[in-house]
Amino acid sequence: MSERPWPAGAATGIGSMPGTDPVEAAAVVFGELPGFPYVPELPARGVGADLLGRTAALLVDLAVEVMPSGYRVAGRPGHDHRRGRDLLQWDLDAVQAARENAGAPSVLKTQIAGPWTLGAGIELARGHRVLTDRGALQDFTSSLLDGLSQHVAELTARTGAPVVVQLDEPSLPAVLAGKLATPSGYGNVPAVPEPEVRELLATTIERIGAMTGQPVVVHCCASRPPIALFRAAGAGAVAFDVSMLAGASAALLDEIGEAWDSGISFFLGLVPATDPVTAPGLKEVASPAFRLVDRLGFNRSILAERAVPTPTCGLAGATNEWMRRALALSRDLGKGFVEPPENW
Repeated sequence: MSERPWPAGAATGIGSMPGTDPVEAAAVVFGELPGFPYVPELPARGVGADLLGRTAALLVDLAVEVMPSGYRVAGRPGHDHRRGRDLLQWDLDAVQAARENAGAPSVLKTQIAGPWTLGAGIELARGHRVLTDRGALQDFTSSLLDGLSQHVAELTARTGAPVVVQLDEPSLPAVLAGKLATPSGYGNVPAVPEPEVRELLATTIERIGAMTGQPVVVHCCASRPPIALFRAAGAGAVAFDVSMLAGASAALLDEIGEAWDSGISFFLGLVPATDPVTAPGLKEVASPAFRLVDRLGFNRSILAERAVPTPTCGLAGATNEWMRRALALSRDLGKGFVEPPENW
């Protein structure tokens, strides 16, 4: 497995973009982030374009439909499921067109919901979340991995680039803490023990690594991402919002330091994901990364070796103008980590 398939000084994005035009979104991503572009997500298109819908579109021999409460398992593929598949194919067409215009990147990233977030976000026919039925959760995970294998193969064929997979797990902290509401809203789903969470995540990461030959990125936008759990599950990189570390406990900082020391890379969310009141300069967005490194006692060169700057989260809520600026800032920040300007 490649230790670091992206070039030194590369930057990337988390996934989502504003607007509804996949051709424009892919062209912007490939233009602004030539070292490490990604498959854009455009949730503004509605059903099937959000994280759960586009991930469900990869399922093999399983289907979902939209109910008033959200996504639910369907007996057979219907309009909602077919729409998700169509949107994903249009996205792949757009990525191929961007690649033909910009040239083949050295590596390409694609994003899907991780098994626990997928299991938390889809209901079974009887109204319970998939993750409450461990057999169903295993079936969904296996189905997703089968579909992901096809997706990765198609991306490689269309772009000629190795593919890095990012697992998005925004629901995982709630799953661990027992704070995930039941579909009825009258109670919470019981907490899932950490060893069980880790085991399924580890199996998923191992399968993805075997199919891609690349490290797997796990992204969690929670205020206290479970860094140690991701490391124990075999993640090659962890993506999180650095601004969430304000007031972080010593235990969390120790987890970050131990993970970094072990060789894990961090995708550091440093650039605002929505339009700020005052646009920050490059030094300003770089400062939290330097403070983190200094606080952990590492040499700042670790940022060039094992850090990838990104926006703090997806850019779906940004204006088109700020989206472009955020990606450009991320790109320039990556270059700055390798060759810091004198005023840094």
